[in-house]
Amino acid sequence: MEIAPGEFVTCFGPNGAGKSTTLKILAMLSKPSGGQVLIDGQDVRENELTLRSKIGMISHNSFLYYNLTARENLEFYGRLYEVPDLKRRITQLLDEVGLSSAMGEPVYSFSRGMQQRLSIARALVHNPPILLMDEPYTGLDEMAKGVLNAILSQLARTKHTVFLITHDFEQGLEQSDQALILVDGRITYSCNPKRLRRGEFRRRYLELIGGGK
Repeated sequence: MEIAPGEFVTCFGPNGAGKSTTLKILAMLSKPSGGQVLIDGQDVRENELTLRSKIGMISHNSFLYYNLTARENLEFYGRLYEVPDLKRRITQLLDEVGLSSAMGEPVYSFSRGMQQRLSIARALVHNPPILLMDEPYTGLDEMAKGVLNAILSQLARTKHTVFLITHDFEQGLEQSDQALILVDGRITYSCNPKRLRRGEFRRRYLELIGGGK
């Protein structure tokens, strides 16, 4: 698999296909049993700390500290990444995800949708050029879905590199430059979805996973 800088790639596949494992390897949270991972031409095994700073990740785990407030969570991660003008950056992000009025509230008091919106802000606090997302729409309320869609559109316009895992064809293909189908740990199909009708892609997907399981 090769992803060009600024490309938006969406990966589809049935449960157990290896999607989350692939994302964890790209995020340097798991080590591959074979092969090589290069980011900006650099082997992740030799430049792990430097390359991790280029990545933001949104997954089922929010990676939030529930006893801290929304602002304190972003301050913690911002300091780890040595984000300049951090106070302004936090104010901007909380406004973008619609949490400005709740910035002083502890995360344990947040709804699932609010936690996911804060998780989006956490992943973006250091303005990473690469964003990895594992089923980010799961559990989102309508407001959170709108926030995520707006941010994804902005990232696509500003040529950030995005790798998205999802089961949602509509959401997944909306911004994509490249769509992949993963089955049994192998990429079995790749296309530019802008050149293919959604129904045709869905039909191909069902064929490859075995008749629509």
